[in-house]
Amino acid sequence: MTNIVRAQKKQKTKAVSLITLADKSSPISEQYRTIRTNIQYAMVDRDLKTLVITSSGPSEGKSTTSANLAIVFANSGKRVLLVDADMRKPTVAKTFALDNTRGLSTLLGSRETMLHQVVQNSGVDNLFLMTSGPKPPNPSELLDSRRMQELIHELKHQYDLVIFDMPPVVAVTDAQIVASKSDGTILVVRENVSKRDSLLKAKSLLEMVDANILGVVYNGSKNIEDQGYYYGS
Repeated sequence: MTNIVRAQKKQKTKAVSLITLADKSSPISEQYRTIRTNIQYAMVDRDLKTLVITSSGPSEGKSTTSANLAIVFANSGKRVLLVDADMRKPTVAKTFALDNTRGLSTLLGSRETMLHQVVQNSGVDNLFLMTSGPKPPNPSELLDSRRMQELIHELKHQYDLVIFDMPPVVAVTDAQIVASKSDGTILVVRENVSKRDSLLKAKSLLEMVDANILGVVYNGSKNIEDQGYYYGS
């Protein structure tokens, strides 16, 4: 794993903190912009259109990271779509105060539903949102469907960057499935929460499906002044 970056200090379990909107000049917001730059450099020889954000387990900050990265990429002028692909414990609708009666599950489960019917405005320039939709009985099957493959292809043509907020990779297969179809994957780690064995298992599961692991976001550091990044293996 490469490109380890210290990032967000606090994370809520429901609506996540949008620090990059609330305080653009804060050290944490600057860290997200650093992560954005590192991701762009990591993909210098390859076009990055789809990005999976996941973690090894719950409460590690992957939804906070997904939302704030989506904002800073949109701020840079890219046309960004944040997709809540965690159909088990979704957060995007709550975070952005959106209706969730239709979303990703609706689009994947019904050929009659069109993309424009489930994409919503975020209130942030260049940032668009797709909520999870009603909880389906078979999230993994929907994500592994031909319809999902077609959707990813369609989204690549309509947006500069599509960010998928996924469930933890060790708990369910959802993140593995989408990571195998995406250009890059970021693993979120939380200080004093993430377990070494779980992280190794997460890395192994992602490598098993040939996911392109761009790096790790180190989340929850108590000393923001020490936060930075480094490259390593």
